[in-house]
Amino acid sequence: MSQTERALNTSSSYVSPDADPSSQTTIIPHNQQPLVIRTYPSDSQLEKSIQYAAAAQEKWAGVPLSQRIAIGRRFMEEFSNMRDEIPLELTLQMGRPISQVAGEIRGTLERAEYMLSIAESALADVSLKDTDKPGFRRFIKRVPLGVVLVIAPWNYPYLVMVNSVLPALIAGNAVILKPSPQTPLAAERFVSAFHKAGVPKDALQVIHLSPQLTTVAVQHPLVDFVAFTGSVSGGRAIDIAAAEAKGFKGVGLELGGKDPAYVRADADLDYTVPELVDGAMFNSGQSCCAVERIYVHESVYDEFVSRYAELTKKYRLGDPTEPETNLGPVVSIASAERIRKQVSAAIQAGAKPLIPEELFAVAQPGTAYVAPQVLVDVNHTMDVMMEETFGPVVGIQKVVSDDEAIALMNDSPYGLTASIWTNAEKNPESQEAFLRMVDELHTGTVYLNRCDYLDPALAWTGVKNSGRGISLSKFGYDQLTRAKSVHMKIKTSQ
Repeated sequence: MSQTERALNTSSSYVSPDADPSSQTTIIPHNQQPLVIRTYPSDSQLEKSIQYAAAAQEKWAGVPLSQRIAIGRRFMEEFSNMRDEIPLELTLQMGRPISQVAGEIRGTLERAEYMLSIAESALADVSLKDTDKPGFRRFIKRVPLGVVLVIAPWNYPYLVMVNSVLPALIAGNAVILKPSPQTPLAAERFVSAFHKAGVPKDALQVIHLSPQLTTVAVQHPLVDFVAFTGSVSGGRAIDIAAAEAKGFKGVGLELGGKDPAYVRADADLDYTVPELVDGAMFNSGQSCCAVERIYVHESVYDEFVSRYAELTKKYRLGDPTEPETNLGPVVSIASAERIRKQVSAAIQAGAKPLIPEELFAVAQPGTAYVAPQVLVDVNHTMDVMMEETFGPVVGIQKVVSDDEAIALMNDSPYGLTASIWTNAEKNPESQEAFLRMVDELHTGTVYLNRCDYLDPALAWTGVKNSGRGISLSKFGYDQLTRAKSVHMKIKTSQ
């Protein structure tokens, strides 16, 4: 196994080291029972699939944009028809409480609607007629890249797939979708909705791939672009594999985060506390843009911490298939042990835990259940404040000023999102302070009084170890197409 393949393998904690190398098994997080098994294709089967995708792409790109958009809207209808079947299926695959899955279905449809609504304008030719000289015509076309390989994660499978697969198809690309081994059924259901809507089967394929075959697909000469969402180590492995391939293919990398929040002195704590608890604990903290560290102005620090801890204690951790559960397991036992190790190391270094573990008796070693934890007396020498946790854990640190908060928020290898919590409604000067901080923060997105949310009209992007590239918004279409300039000299007579 090459260094790249090892990185792809270890970046996925659900891959068992003694697993059958010819297949993958999805393990149900909350009871550790096998759910489904999928067999990997042979090298020759993968080769044929990619060739079929390339051939289908040429025909698919010839379908008028208006028809592709209409197929996209039929996809929305087909996907919506599945809304009753998705919740339990997704909960069994990745452990999110069944009561919270409806939000992912709703978000998928909202993002699809927006990306379809702007497709015509985003993909339209750019006319230069206002500056054309007499006898000339110039314009810039947006043309598809060809075959796009989408490598999707498990934590929000439908949301990430709609971010990349839908605009790639609408732009005229073919798509090969490699889902996480943890959520194969989500990808199969998602693609089925597109096929029912009218997308040719060869133009959109689900292929389950081992780390070795993933490298083969990334480096294949007929694959023109790779869109990866996942860990930093996995993204680095994809980037290396693409760089070592012949030619120069594009790579979009949506990677991890250690997203900060800053609670200013005038924040409305009645509103802010529950929002930030949810921002840290939803989906057991398994979101690239979950709130993982909070900086609180000293004037409201004690009250904020007290309220935050009390609300966290009220969470119900347990079987995610039960409707009253609002905190489920993390994705695997390996992930749970890694999270516990990070928390333990912080406590040994001086951090103080505020949530008694006995409140969550189901969170035992050897299970994927992790008790929620709030840590104070933390600092940036601790991994819990510097490295991605991806679990229901948050560190809270006191600050004395905006400047100190900004410095600490930027003191991170990551740069996905950041949020500022201040009463801009009652204090106009707070809104001005926020806008100043926007310019100073090294992140892809900055929120005011909101967190852990993607607006499809805004570009989703990161800096530093949070990756590169863009999904959603008009710029999401730009990433999945290339500019083709047309220069016409029409008048040649004297």
